[in-house]
Amino acid sequence: MQQLIEQGNFLSLSRTQPELFTSSIQFTLGNGTDVAIAAPGIIAFTPTAKTSINKHVVLSSGVHGNETAPIEICDELVQHILTNKLELSHRVLFLFGNLPAMDIAERFVEENMNRLFNGAHSKGEGCNNSERKRAKALEEAITDFFSVAASGDDKYHYDLHTAIRESKNEKFAVYPYLHGKAHSKSQLGFLAACGIQTILLSESETTTFSYSSSVQHQAHAFTVELGKVQPFGQNDMSRFEAAKQSITALICEDDFRPDVDIDSLDIYRVNQVINRHQNDFTLHFDDDTPNFTDYAKGTVLATETGATYTAQQDGEAIVFPNANVAIGQRALLTVVPTKLEKLSV
Repeated sequence: MQQLIEQGNFLSLSRTQPELFTSSIQFTLGNGTDVAIAAPGIIAFTPTAKTSINKHVVLSSGVHGNETAPIEICDELVQHILTNKLELSHRVLFLFGNLPAMDIAERFVEENMNRLFNGAHSKGEGCNNSERKRAKALEEAITDFFSVAASGDDKYHYDLHTAIRESKNEKFAVYPYLHGKAHSKSQLGFLAACGIQTILLSESETTTFSYSSSVQHQAHAFTVELGKVQPFGQNDMSRFEAAKQSITALICEDDFRPDVDIDSLDIYRVNQVINRHQNDFTLHFDDDTPNFTDYAKGTVLATETGATYTAQQDGEAIVFPNANVAIGQRALLTVVPTKLEKLSV
């Protein structure tokens, strides 16, 4: 463990020597921060010197192994905490999701992990593949982490991603379906401070990681898209500086409340969830069409045997198009501008 403390190379060791972390490990840093390693890629920090801790933050990255910028951000944060370059004010759990997919620079190995949460990992066929086992372990890690939160404490989960394609709105966040609860003004302000100017309101249950934390643990949870996929080492990290600085402030300051005008945010709601049902599913726009490209009412967006999918209103925009998903999975979202109706503090 001395090498880990001196170099902070937790992610590297998790990828190259995962056998080091097959059993849980606990130790305390020189500044009084407790460290708990549950498994490769799963590490939690508790600043025991703090007399009052009322925030519990989960930062997940690498649920898709080729989405490297968030992985690099979280890797640096873990290194700086382990080597005493950062001192925490709140408990933080770092989850590096799909380690084998990182090693082959692919989105996943066998199955899209971000369709396997909220219990989906244990339903249907193929429940023993590596992605399903990992999704279950990540869910259990969050359950354990949040289990010590006191009543009234704030729980957060930011599932950090980058998108397959370019986007007209480079950074955006998906706000999971809240089942009638109000959206958080302070959380929208935090996302804006991260450089995120577009919020997409989900309006249905899903099997994504952020929805799982939202519905199972009543956490403030988001899928955060910070830019476009790039290989390790090829990200322009200056484009992520606002996000990195805001996340650092969130976990290191006692009460980080950025002064941001949330009225400047672009708010969309999901209008259509289009799933692929046939092998001949085809998108009717170019592969390099950016996210949030909008279309006139009646424009054909996709077809497959027995179905034609069109824009239902003027200005309807596409998000996350991917014709190559597995049968039954989401191949396209369409979104339309909207306004926030119910806000909490």
